[in-house]
Amino acid sequence: MSIKYKFHDSTAIYFVSFAVVGWIDVFTRTVYRDLLVESLTYCRREKGLNLHAWVIMSNHVHLIVSSREGYLLANIMRDLKKYSAVRILKEIKDCAIESRKEWMLYLFAKAGQQNSNNKNFQFWRQDNHPIELDPYSNMFEERINYLHNNPVEAGLVANASDYLYCSAIDYEGGKGLIGIDLLV
Repeated sequence: MSIKYKFHDSTAIYFVSFAVVGWIDVFTRTVYRDLLVESLTYCRREKGLNLHAWVIMSNHVHLIVSSREGYLLANIMRDLKKYSAVRILKEIKDCAIESRKEWMLYLFAKAGQQNSNNKNFQFWRQDNHPIELDPYSNMFEERINYLHNNPVEAGLVANASDYLYCSAIDYEGGKGLIGIDLLV
């Protein structure tokens, strides 16, 4: 992988995108989105994650993140992806009414077999595609707007703040599912 897409500065803010292998639309189900929300909440509380903006789409996630002092963002992202993958895969396996179970597990197993880093299944693509942001630049505001408008562009809602699995409501003075860490 190119050094272009790595977390170089542990004190920086990053726009991060990551996707489910094969762009499988796992997050069309509330239960799986909620498990990812739980993972993000845990990482904010226990792992040193500062979450500045976020959105969960049907098959990918966009975050604007940084880490608290003493924590490495690369480690936080690794743990977030690993833990959420384990929880979501378990839920898929255990869910008696998941109509896509066999198909999804087949694709996750196939992806896992193609990656020597996995034993059985691979849920997330390996890359995070982090892009360092200057919080005082136009690019920072553009990334927040891009992230928040994903559900609008996808036709899920008319207004970004109406999408429950997004931090847009926090930016409009409301209280979202996770909350955000404002820049000081």
